Amino acid sequence: MKFGIVFANTGPYADPEPAVVMAQAAEGAGFESVWTVEHIIWPEAYTSTYPYHPSGKMQGNTTTAIPDSLTWLTWIAAHTTTLRVATGILLVPERNPLVLAKAVATLDHLSGGRLELGIGVGWLREEFEALGVPFEQRGARTDEYVAAMRALWASDNVSFRGEFTDFANVTSRPHPVAGTVPIVVGGHTDAAARRAGRLGDGFFPGRGSIEDFVRLKAVMTEAAEKAGRDPAAIELSLPMPRSSDPREEIETLIDLGVGRLMVPAYLFWGDTPDQSVPAFAARAMTPYLS
Repeated sequence: MKFGIVFANTGPYADPEPAVVMAQAAEGAGFESVWTVEHIIWPEAYTSTYPYHPSGKMQGNTTTAIPDSLTWLTWIAAHTTTLRVATGILLVPERNPLVLAKAVATLDHLSGGRLELGIGVGWLREEFEALGVPFEQRGARTDEYVAAMRALWASDNVSFRGEFTDFANVTSRPHPVAGTVPIVVGGHTDAAARRAGRLGDGFFPGRGSIEDFVRLKAVMTEAAEKAGRDPAAIELSLPMPRSSDPREEIETLIDLGVGRLMVPAYLFWGDTPDQSVPAFAARAMTPYLS
């Protein structure tokens, strides 16, 4: 079992020195990865429903710092050696795919191939409007942008023609270390599960019960098989069970094929992370570290 820290660029870890202390502690304690969240802007007033809290609103307020994911991860990669750096998630349809492909490949190159690109389609209409990006068809735009980026990463003198992006005979270097970057699809909807099945290297439903996950995994599996892909090759990640003794739940998730558990960074906000992170690992992770 792998363990990652999610929401890693929030709270005190939005600042440079605490972020490094946390990341180095995580690396030393056996965590495999750190995962960022993002919003490019925070509208002062929004009516869109935030899907990850019962209030329908994001936690925090407009004074809450959310550093740019790729910039923050570059800082972390420069201060670690084996820790994987990941977006969890990055809003692909809000970006130009050629610019994003360049930034992602550069970070992967500089980190020695340690990047995982967790992607999502977004829910905050007001953010799309502020950026001048259509909110409608953001799912189709995401699928197309992933295809375009993979083409740019894989070879030189690339041409691509789609509904949302069109270019001919271009090269973007550096290429990723392995010729591509793993794409982890985030989201707890059927659409996200189908996207993971069609094109994902991983799937991360960020919320829901075990029963919800079992259903979403079935949706993902069906989509993968329809696309001629092996569903077993799609790595599954879920939030770490939060009970006082999570061993039984963890064993259940292992039996269901889950390969990574995500631990929220806010568990370590009130403590010194070079102490609390290894203490958590010793208490909750040691029997399962792969």
